[in-house]
Amino acid sequence: MQKSRQVSLPYKIYSWFGIRPQKVCLCPFLPVHPLHISTHLYIIQHPAEENKVLRTVPLLAACLPQDKCKVKIGRRFSEERDPELATICRKSGTLILYPGAEAANLEEFLLDSPVYPSTIIIIDGTWSQAKDIFYKNSLFRLPKQVQLGASVPSQYVIRTQPTSRCLSTLECAALALSILERDDCIQETLLRPLQALCSFQLQHGAQIRLSKEHLLKNGLYPKPMPKNKRKLRKMELLMNSVKI
Repeated sequence: MQKSRQVSLPYKIYSWFGIRPQKVCLCPFLPVHPLHISTHLYIIQHPAEENKVLRTVPLLAACLPQDKCKVKIGRRFSEERDPELATICRKSGTLILYPGAEAANLEEFLLDSPVYPSTIIIIDGTWSQAKDIFYKNSLFRLPKQVQLGASVPSQYVIRTQPTSRCLSTLECAALALSILERDDCIQETLLRPLQALCSFQLQHGAQIRLSKEHLLKNGLYPKPMPKNKRKLRKMELLMNSVKI
């Protein structure tokens, strides 16, 4: 069974940025110094995301202090495998950002919370991967579950999303941190390298990726409808704008 692990951020950031030619280098779009934040951010990354070229977590990590942003890679997490994460999940000041019927609106939760959050956990992966990690790891039921109330279209236009309202990990973190830190400039700063990445990719042949919801509603979905009943049901929900 695969063990979870924590990546070394400086190496990962260097190797990811180091492969880009100078004319499309993203370094000029990063903050000169890491952002000063009090919130600790834990990214729980599905292993399949680690080697994707256009992932957003390295951009996020490059903007934040190393001691405030930790990336843990794996599918299964437990007290025995990761006692540090287990301790974090049990703290009253820890939140996990994952949408659902039981999730509180982050901004509304902060108004009434007796303990101001010090840590937020975000799962990085496709929606099905994130769902698998959230529901099959009991540790992630311990923190208060919150979701973002703002319904804004994603700026990560070079990767297909289920709906236009689905945000990338970087976008989720940017919005959540700006709320927790009470500083809108954080969101602007974190989005800047993502906007530059998308701009560069579009200038060099990439296509704007419309959401699955848009493609299905307009009869543009390029693949045949799935025969699997569960997958077909998901497609039908998207076509009817129902949250899945």
